[in-house]
Amino acid sequence: MTVNIHPTAIVDPGARIAPDVEIGPYTIIGKNVEIGEGCRIGPHAVITGHTRIGRNNKIYQFVSLGEAPQDKKYRDEPTRLEIGDDNTIREFCTFNCGTAQDTGVTRVGNDNWIMAYVHLAHDCHVGNHTIFANNAQLAGHVDVGDYSILGGFTVVHQFCHIGAYSITAMGTIVLQDIPPYVTASGNSAQPYGINSEGLKRHGFSAATITMLRRAYKTLYKSGLTLEEAKKQLAQQVAQCPEIVAVLDFLAGSTRGIIR
Repeated sequence: MTVNIHPTAIVDPGARIAPDVEIGPYTIIGKNVEIGEGCRIGPHAVITGHTRIGRNNKIYQFVSLGEAPQDKKYRDEPTRLEIGDDNTIREFCTFNCGTAQDTGVTRVGNDNWIMAYVHLAHDCHVGNHTIFANNAQLAGHVDVGDYSILGGFTVVHQFCHIGAYSITAMGTIVLQDIPPYVTASGNSAQPYGINSEGLKRHGFSAATITMLRRAYKTLYKSGLTLEEAKKQLAQQVAQCPEIVAVLDFLAGSTRGIIR
């Protein structure tokens, strides 16, 4: 067991804690919790449930991870929360376990920057390299793609999908899916072009960004039906392979996309 546990912390003997993990004052760690090397857990955190946390995560004070889902159908099934490596999870975040009605797991990938008061409900799947600004809130069964950014006070309806490299403005209410690369804002969310600045920061070439802007216009500005727009996008893939991500996203959308 680690020697870096504050004497006021309560760690169940059944928890599996890497030797170099730091655990702050008054933190509570449950028996079914696993925490990997290099993690730092702040004071007054509660980590419970069947929760597995990877390596080098920074978890700040007053966080609640792995608690039972806020779902009336939940009957104490042994569902899980899985968190990857190199994440920052700031104060007062709440991540719930999954439910038996879905895959049974709430999952957070690697290198995510999750600011204060963020809520991840049951069965949410968050990719890698995302940013959640303060008070971003996900209802159950939400998927968030890699490198996406949720502005402060963004609220996402259950079962919605947020595409990779997309971004929402502060206070956005998401009731339908946001395709990859799209900037969204408003109540309810509306599209406002592509996330060109984000794409530049992540190494997309000027030519690719131009083609993705063209794809956006095909989807949103051409007056085509969604099915007609898909056919046009399929023709553009030869010039811009990144459009495949848009087509795959549209094919998997169940709530429809913001339009």
